[in-house]
Amino acid sequence: YPNPFNPSTIIKYSLNKQSFTELKVFDLQGKEVSTLVNSIQIAGSFEITFNAADLSSGIYFYSLKIDGVVLETRRMVYLK
Repeated sequence: YPNPFNPSTIIKYSLNKQSFTELKVFDLQGKEVSTLVNSIQIAGSFEITFNAADLSSGIYFYSLKIDGVVLETRRMVYLK
């Protein structure tokens, strides 16, 4: 994904089995600003576009949770 990005970026991830998937974006204070995925997904590769046009410039984090376990949290920098 491009980092920094303006105004959107693509988040890629893969699942090796069908799983309940949550992909959420948080600001620096830990406030949830967007839920991108909150459903059961089949095994495979996925690309989700995050559009931050309505947010202010700054640092954001996305968290990927599979079956209740956080697998990864990454930082994103949004520059207008």
